[in-house]
Amino acid sequence: MSARTRFFQLAGRSGRFKVSATLVLVVILFALLGPILSGQDPQKVVASPNQPPSRSLVLGTDNFGRNELVLLMYGTRNSLEIGAIAGIIAVMIGIVIGTASGYYGGVLGELFMGFTNIVITIPAIVILILLSIALGSRSTVTMGLIIGVTSWPWTARAIAAQTASLRTREHIDIARLSGARDISIIIRDVIPYVLSYVGMAFSLQLATAILTEAGLSLLGLGPSNSISLGVLLQWALLWEAVRQGNWWTFVPPAVMLAAVSFGLLLLNSSLDEIYNPRLQARRQMA
Repeated sequence: MSARTRFFQLAGRSGRFKVSATLVLVVILFALLGPILSGQDPQKVVASPNQPPSRSLVLGTDNFGRNELVLLMYGTRNSLEIGAIAGIIAVMIGIVIGTASGYYGGVLGELFMGFTNIVITIPAIVILILLSIALGSRSTVTMGLIIGVTSWPWTARAIAAQTASLRTREHIDIARLSGARDISIIIRDVIPYVLSYVGMAFSLQLATAILTEAGLSLLGLGPSNSISLGVLLQWALLWEAVRQGNWWTFVPPAVMLAAVSFGLLLLNSSLDEIYNPRLQARRQMA
């Protein structure tokens, strides 16, 4: 039985995976298809300011009279874009440093892990705030990059531990004896064995990046001239939406932020259950 077939069999039996995958898929479709189907400029004023939800305006309007539903669609899309960029960057750096450290070991491995441990000790939020302040203009791509380059260490450490356990296995020894170069061995014989963790790490990094961007946006350090879930919450905070009772300006982005974060974290947990034989056995005994 191939690894792919086994994965789909185990995923099909996991209610947690089905729920989390469905929730994440719904959010992604909302973010991707929503702006296309609406065909509306999110900055367009469509009615008077702070109109409550109605049949024509499902989520009402914001402080400028813009359609809150359209703003939510674009905000979700941009938040996912920032999270995806940050997740890819963090996972790529983690793979490079983690596999190199675990495969070579010795002094080189200690140097890589020493650098990783140094980065871990520096509060990431401080670096993010300083970088955000230093950058006069912050696009969604820029936000994804600065979050990604500060969130890779834990992924690198986990991949290094897994790679170190693979280093002495028989198929690695055979590859070395056949004359394969180290880079070829890492790509063909090491990375495929850590892909399960890579998928889990990416879902975790994606959720963390989306929440991090929201936190920065609430501090006024989010993407410039762009909309995200965090920016929508910042606007609601600036406009005193809670005090004025304009719940439709802050509840939908907060719920969407909670839904996408919960879905990704639940997906990470379900993947751990699928790939971890001990958890599978424990679930069958329960």
